[in-house]
Amino acid sequence: MEIQQLKAVASQVRRDIVRMVSGVNSGHPGGSLGCADFLTVLYFNQMKHNPDHFSMDGKNEDLFFLSNGHISPVWYSVLARAGYFPIEELGTFRKLNARLQGHPSVDKKVPGVRMASGSLGQGLSNGIGAALTKKLNGDSTLVYTLHGDGELQEGQIWEAAMYAAANKVDNIIATIDLNGRQIDGDTEDVLSLGNLGAKWQAFGWEVLEMDGHNIEEMIAVLNKAKAMTGKGKPIVIIMKTEMGQGVDYMMGSHKWHGVAPNAEQLQVALNQLEETLGDY
Repeated sequence: MEIQQLKAVASQVRRDIVRMVSGVNSGHPGGSLGCADFLTVLYFNQMKHNPDHFSMDGKNEDLFFLSNGHISPVWYSVLARAGYFPIEELGTFRKLNARLQGHPSVDKKVPGVRMASGSLGQGLSNGIGAALTKKLNGDSTLVYTLHGDGELQEGQIWEAAMYAAANKVDNIIATIDLNGRQIDGDTEDVLSLGNLGAKWQAFGWEVLEMDGHNIEEMIAVLNKAKAMTGKGKPIVIIMKTEMGQGVDYMMGSHKWHGVAPNAEQLQVALNQLEETLGDY
């Protein structure tokens, strides 16, 4: 997709997010809104994938693992808009017996979902396992993972990071959503992450940075990351975003990490987000 098309999809995805969480008064809009541009670029511009013939093994396809599974609304919206399942199914989000639960689950057999996530810290380990499998199978496609910055307070992330560098897992591109906020407050106040770029570099990773709301920049950086694969080092992208991006009253605070807008707040949000592809 071209730049303007990607921006249109991202706007519609943001509308989907606020409608989904408001509809059941439950969910995580803040981080979802912040990652709408990134996942739109990933699925509609960068990844080699086949929505029409989803398989769990993903042979000869790029794979994506959402580690911070609580931002499922943005992922479900992008998967639906990309053609993995009917867009109308977004209206079943978090409802009893629905496939689209608050955290992605493999037992629900949602097309596009290859691991259960929500227990933070596990996505990088899963991604590394998939990347190693591709190497063993002679599969040249890539593995992408997404992580919250607060999630980096989990020790398993750093064990996986150390393992990937030591074993030259150079077909994985991990992205960190650096919005500076988590459910309890600013990450700096809860548990400072320090200099993330220096940390990842010290762990043996190639480190890139990008603005998670600048689509042109994201395309350029992701293309650069792809060009760096296969050279002996795993790659991490530190992506600066704003929690609640696109909805003014949600931005600048951790308050909307896991709080759904009421009907009145929803309408305010929708008035700020252009309907470009049609609501579900």
